Amino acid sequence: MDIHRLEVFCRVVELQSFTKAADAVCLTQPTVSEHVRALEDMLGEKLVDRLGREVLPTPAGKILYQYGRKIIQLRDEAVQALEKYKGNLSGHLLIGASTIPGTYILPTFIGSFKFNHPSIQITVEISSSTEIVERVLRNDLEAGLVGAKWQDRRIVLEEVFSDELILAAFPDHPWAGRKSINVDELSGQAFILREKGSGTRMVMSDALQEHGFDLSKLYVVAEMGSTEAVRQAIKARIGVSILSYHSIAEDLQRKTLVAVPIKDVRIFRSFYLVQRKNRQTSPLCSAFLDYLRDRAAERK
Repeated sequence: MDIHRLEVFCRVVELQSFTKAADAVCLTQPTVSEHVRALEDMLGEKLVDRLGREVLPTPAGKILYQYGRKIIQLRDEAVQALEKYKGNLSGHLLIGASTIPGTYILPTFIGSFKFNHPSIQITVEISSSTEIVERVLRNDLEAGLVGAKWQDRRIVLEEVFSDELILAAFPDHPWAGRKSINVDELSGQAFILREKGSGTRMVMSDALQEHGFDLSKLYVVAEMGSTEAVRQAIKARIGVSILSYHSIAEDLQRKTLVAVPIKDVRIFRSFYLVQRKNRQTSPLCSAFLDYLRDRAAERK
């Protein structure tokens, strides 16, 4: 079985599109279709169903995809292990991250790591903490960096970085000039939430409840699927929100947003490396995670 064809097939399944897969592997759409047809002819099984513009794997396709990912991963690990033996580090690493670490923490460390290892390629897929954990469990990602603690015996969590969540408002909000507000004052105030599954939302909800605040009293005027959307919504005077300090540090410095302390409430949270328990990581992944651990230790 041709590994290149198998890799093309896996991209079709992952992207659910021949056109998108063709762009991802730098081939024409007819060539991608021909690779999939060749696999179907060789195996004597239909591997994908074409439902309009969407492409979904058949039961046989799902089986081949599961084994195909393992074959591709093993090939990549073999190449990386040989390069490491020769004193080099190369290959492609795919990791996941929730919004805050993926946007505001990882890029700097990826840049410095790649400076020392120019032959590598690192792809970071940013999604909710829930989605990242689920993809690690499915072995779609070797590792992830998430902003909420997870209770699942199938994964290993390792605390690496820290953060503080801040109540943010627009500069001429009535709270902007106050030294602090009481937590009960959040009740009835126009509030912008992150989407369900967001680590920021989960940590914020847990902390407010621990301080006796009833979350049902929040007057939610909008629910946004990204931190950037929440930032812009606050600036548009839609409401206030509780966000990561990392995400609004520049706004606070430029005074386009203001921080409003909540009396007797400080919300700290950690970012965690998440890996599938007992899964052997590739040499490149192991080297990058060790690098993150070293940088995190320097920050403490």
